[in-house]
Amino acid sequence: MAIITLTSDWGQADYYVAAVKGAIFSALPDATVIDITHNIEPWDIASAAFIIRNCYKNFPEGTIHIIAVETEESADKPHIALKADGHYFIGTDNDIFSLILGDMPYEAVTIEVVQDSDFFTFTTRDRFVKVAAMIVKGLPFSEIGKPYPQIRKCVTFQPTIDGNSIHGIVTFVDSYENIVTNITKELFDKVRNGRNFDIRIGKYSIDKVCLSYTEVPIPDIVALFGTHGFLEIAINHGKAASLLGLSRDSSVDIIFR
Repeated sequence: MAIITLTSDWGQADYYVAAVKGAIFSALPDATVIDITHNIEPWDIASAAFIIRNCYKNFPEGTIHIIAVETEESADKPHIALKADGHYFIGTDNDIFSLILGDMPYEAVTIEVVQDSDFFTFTTRDRFVKVAAMIVKGLPFSEIGKPYPQIRKCVTFQPTIDGNSIHGIVTFVDSYENIVTNITKELFDKVRNGRNFDIRIGKYSIDKVCLSYTEVPIPDIVALFGTHGFLEIAINHGKAASLLGLSRDSSVDIIFR
């Protein structure tokens, strides 16, 4: 039984999600279709990649992930089908694949499948679904298109380190307005080396890392490492991003003492 996931920036108010699901079931009546999310902000590739990266491994190997965020094709951003880590991904090479996979090995092809429609504004329904059906039916990648040896590499901001500090940024804000940074637990432990510290976000400071949100009283600020492996800042029963005046790319500094 085929499992196909959908991630998009369409929202739920229009016909797009239903049309794509209808096309999938017309081609693959026994498929299971899972919505990862359709609430990505329009064209927000970074958030889409963060969400997919942190959930695709929970699906069985062989799952097909259709990504419908900024799908317009161009000479330097082709439509591709890609296999990595036992999963299939279909979308536009607009940097999102490198954000999802990092340096993971992959096999990829350009999509040269002719779509049925004469209109080119609904690629997900008219092209990506056809490719998903080909994969489910066991057709080789060579029938989808030519080998695509190098996906676009997106250069992301990495934390900087000096002797007594780590300087990072906010990379994601979830629906609770919890703030996720680009500082990993591995990096934090390595640089900390047993020292005390202050996590500085705007005009606020935290000197403790907790294991859960409820280790501090409502509505205090809490720092912890989430299941994604990155330092997270939250407010117990509160909206950290709004209340702390932070957003994506805001600075987060850890000073060791």
